[in-house]
Amino acid sequence: MANIKSQKKRAITNQKRRQTNVKQKTEVKNAIKKVLAAVEVNDKEAAVSAYNTANSILDKAVSNGVKKKNYASRQKSRLAKAVNSVE
Repeated sequence: MANIKSQKKRAITNQKRRQTNVKQKTEVKNAIKKVLAAVEVNDKEAAVSAYNTANSILDKAVSNGVKKKNYASRQKSRLAKAVNSVE
């Protein structure tokens, strides 16, 4: 454990940031799963709305530095392809 006051503060701050990062990563994964679930059921409306939400969540994750830009663009492309395959 840290002995210096600033180190103790830093440990607390790091823990808070880690929790927010974990939460945001989970949100991204869940958004992707919702799109894929809607595609699997062949529900075009639900898939499109879930896709739009997923895009927003991915963009926020990139802007906060939780995910990389290429990851987000790859996922968006993959999800768009899946949504467009629904009839």
